[in-house]
Amino acid sequence: MNTLPEETLDPENWGEFRGFAHRVLDDALDYLAGVRERPVWQSVPEEVRARFTGPLPREGEGIADAYQAYKDCVQPYPLGNIHPRFWGWVNGTGTPLAVLADMLAATMNVNAAGFNHAPTFVELQVLAWLKQIMGFPPQAGGILVSGGSLANLVALNVARSAKAPFAVRQEGLAAHPRLMVYASTETHNSVHKAVELMGLGAASLGLIPVRDDYTIDSTALAAHIAADRRAGCIPFCVVANAGTVNTGALDPIAVLADFCASEQLWLHVDGAFGALAVLDPAHRPLLAGMERADSLAFDLHKWMYLPYEVGCTLVRSGEAHTAAFTSQASYLHRLAGGVASGPVAFADYGPQLSRGFRALKVWLSLKAYGLDKFARLIAQNIRQAQYLAAQVAGTPQLELLAPVPLNIVNFRYLVRGLHEEALNDLNARILVALQESGIAVPSSTVLHGRFAIRVSVTNHRSRREDFDALLAAVVRLGEELNPRR
Repeated sequence: MNTLPEETLDPENWGEFRGFAHRVLDDALDYLAGVRERPVWQSVPEEVRARFTGPLPREGEGIADAYQAYKDCVQPYPLGNIHPRFWGWVNGTGTPLAVLADMLAATMNVNAAGFNHAPTFVELQVLAWLKQIMGFPPQAGGILVSGGSLANLVALNVARSAKAPFAVRQEGLAAHPRLMVYASTETHNSVHKAVELMGLGAASLGLIPVRDDYTIDSTALAAHIAADRRAGCIPFCVVANAGTVNTGALDPIAVLADFCASEQLWLHVDGAFGALAVLDPAHRPLLAGMERADSLAFDLHKWMYLPYEVGCTLVRSGEAHTAAFTSQASYLHRLAGGVASGPVAFADYGPQLSRGFRALKVWLSLKAYGLDKFARLIAQNIRQAQYLAAQVAGTPQLELLAPVPLNIVNFRYLVRGLHEEALNDLNARILVALQESGIAVPSSTVLHGRFAIRVSVTNHRSRREDFDALLAAVVRLGEELNPRR
């Protein structure tokens, strides 16, 4: 009988592969150790982009050549968020230990859907720790997800199932009054997407104006809800911000918790990065009431500095959490013994069945460094933001554009007498020049029509000298690019 030889993706020579693997790890650690000496960011050149347009390889070129292509075409052109002077958007920095954790997780290559294996117990312990950090009860529901966007979607889906006055999972939304969610105009667009993905429609998101400090106007919220009820709509959820993405503003969560309790509404807190400020005793009072939320979303790949991806949803009622997602299938029955006898099915807590072992890097990091280390780093970032704000305020060529309650600083280069449109254009050009020069990567936003250079400090590698370098570069570039020069 003529049979084809059986193949595998394991190496033919494990000793040779071991040597290759050690070289890759050494290169990776050298890359991290030397990050301060490289530009923060550089654009991918056209000749490199062209190398990503080749034909599908039918025969492999070998691991050495494939790895060289990575070193030539991928590694030199990252987003830059591992660099000490990256402060764009809200991106975490990652850690060397977590690199190894992700490697170990990939080595095990488990499906963290539940089952009777150690990764299930690792995730359950991580969730128990996170509940403790956030003041949620041990019996609360919880799940690790890809990030804040999915964390918000999971929580809002639970809120809809729990608060709708009809069986939404069975009946759907047709032939029922409109269900309403409320959030401030500063709320992250993942909430907008979640409302649409749940089939509610954009009209089901009531956007509430903010006060001068960019926090939700609770009086306007109450009036909006009362008007919607009179119109026949069904309000069911209020989203509070524990750190808005634009300015780091903290909604009055305790006030909203009281309001939601009196109105029988679900309170969800989007704490994508700001919720973790609860670790800093000096800023914990700003988050008072967060522990009373019905659900909470936050990211560990932001202000816990871990590599992408790992976010979390916590739900006060574990029963409400599973009621929104549990689905029966014969091939998913848990048994009295064997592999399928695990204590939990994580598919009952979110939309995913197949899941990566995200919990390992959280577990290893907390065990290795302890929670207090992360608390000190968060406090350090807040001090650095306050330092930057003070330096901006003390520099005549610069203007602070928003309060700095946490770790986000918005400012601009100012030319007296230059009209707003020209100022906006000048500051946009300064920002692009900062990024393209590789000096620093802040991002931008627009506040009351004014273009802001936005610095979000979630970086454990930043030092005060980095912020000094940023401002010196902004002033220099402002003078060079000033249209009146």
